Amino acid sequence: MLNPWRLRLLTDLSTYGTVRAVAQRGNLSPSAVSQQLATLERETRTALLERTGRRVRLTAAGVLLAGRAREILALMDAAEAELRGLADEPAGTVTLAAFQSAVHAIAEPAVARLAERHPDVTVVLLELEPHDSMPALRRGDVDIIITTTDFVGAELDPAIDLVPIAEDAIMLVLPEDHPLTAHEAIDLKACADQPWSFDVAGSYMSDLATRLCREAGFEPAVIARFNNYMIALQHVEKGRSIALLPSLAADPRYRVAVRPITPPVTRRITAAIRRPATPRPEITAVLTALRRKGATRALPEDRRGRP
Repeated sequence: MLNPWRLRLLTDLSTYGTVRAVAQRGNLSPSAVSQQLATLERETRTALLERTGRRVRLTAAGVLLAGRAREILALMDAAEAELRGLADEPAGTVTLAAFQSAVHAIAEPAVARLAERHPDVTVVLLELEPHDSMPALRRGDVDIIITTTDFVGAELDPAIDLVPIAEDAIMLVLPEDHPLTAHEAIDLKACADQPWSFDVAGSYMSDLATRLCREAGFEPAVIARFNNYMIALQHVEKGRSIALLPSLAADPRYRVAVRPITPPVTRRITAAIRRPATPRPEITAVLTALRRKGATRALPEDRRGRP
């Protein structure tokens, strides 16, 4: 009989690529993981792994079994959810992934609200950007993601359910003493000769900022790239650059000026889950908390048109 724990190790190997990564994820030693996978091979009487030097990869049979294992484990999770659903109170563990600016502004407050209403639901919170979180959701590595579908590559998937949460304006962030802060809203054409801070190349915000600058008629002079909004805000605060950031990232602790751009640009913030055969009450509870947080999310006055 197949052992669910060993099947999960196999799916983790398929996802993360190395025995060491699987071991770290499961708080095991690499030798323990290798022993369990070898046992799974004996149980199935099939070569599931092939070794190339010090690394291993799945054989065709290993890939097939890893795919079936995900289906088996999903059915087991659904069965557990049905049993938990017989009780009045949701319970269980939900893995939630969110992009950087949504972690503090949406995910953490929602998790705090959830802890008060449903203390038996445990949320494991991960930071993943939209380009990474949707593949992780499809693989089954996470249960819910907070993402935006406003980027190339975010095609609709019939196996994924989308739940609208909020809309978030894209803002221009400038040093407090910048001449452009005299304007209530700023046309990006006025920023053609400015030094810019961008997100890392290939990210959603980098692609969006590049597109908006080009639509305004200029190629931005990017002098810095950061994958952390706090570092970007510090760079702007010191007068070294300006930046386009989502309003969720405009932290009022930094002495910067934040202005809307014309024409205005917003992104849609969405929660996404795999379409389940049977809804899991704990996932429904997390989604409810996220929707309530998104519905009550309001941009503070000091971020709209004042530093």
